[in-house]
Amino acid sequence: MAIYLVLTFAISWGAIVAAFGLGPISAEQLATRGAFLYVALLLGPSIAGLVMLGLADGRAGLSDYRRRLLAWRVAPHWYAIALLTAPLTLVVVLLGLSAVPELIPSVFVAEGLGTRLLSGVGAGLAVALCEETGWTGFAAPRLRERHSVLVTGLVLGVVWGAWHFPPFWEGDTFTRPLAFGLLLARLLTWLPAFRVLLVWVHDRTKSLLVVILMHASLVASQFVLIVPFDFAGTGAVVYILVWAAVLWAIAVVVARGSSAARAR
Repeated sequence: MAIYLVLTFAISWGAIVAAFGLGPISAEQLATRGAFLYVALLLGPSIAGLVMLGLADGRAGLSDYRRRLLAWRVAPHWYAIALLTAPLTLVVVLLGLSAVPELIPSVFVAEGLGTRLLSGVGAGLAVALCEETGWTGFAAPRLRERHSVLVTGLVLGVVWGAWHFPPFWEGDTFTRPLAFGLLLARLLTWLPAFRVLLVWVHDRTKSLLVVILMHASLVASQFVLIVPFDFAGTGAVVYILVWAAVLWAIAVVVARGSSAARAR
């Protein structure tokens, strides 16, 4: 497990440093080479996951990965959970916060919904396949052998959040308390909660495909609902923390239910 994590970070962050140098990535770099940044980031979990599956379990491990990747025969309600959790919770939070004038999101009146939706679905599927090859394809099952759904999701979720650090590193991240607090909120509040849900879904379905769809739905929902949301400063912190609270409430409930079911 430790080798997988080291390999994931080394590949992802190493590729980013090689391309952009060591330090915050400027807005100009994001505008001109932003796509490469995310491709470099996604190399880590995908390559490390496949390498570790082969090294740790050989052909049997790769065969099991393929079986879970193609496991589509699950109850319909799992597809509903996978596809609707992210957009429904986001809509609830955005609608609730819109009651405060300073937090009214522009998403409800923004143009280009169709374009954002198509881009979100395409990006979501690519991102989810690359990431979940490692996080759920290799890491989560190893942690689940010794830990509960909640602990597995929390541990892996914190690592997952930290892994996202390079694209969010800004020049004032470590010099302004608000900027640093926003960074922590972006990476270490809602991501672990959503990872608990991903672990739970995989635990109940044994389907990597369903987990990938759930992750893709998360990315697509952000493209549609968050990209046009012009928020900054305390507004962003409030939005993220409220969404994290909603996700954590759901995560704790399903994790406790999973532990109770296993105890029986």
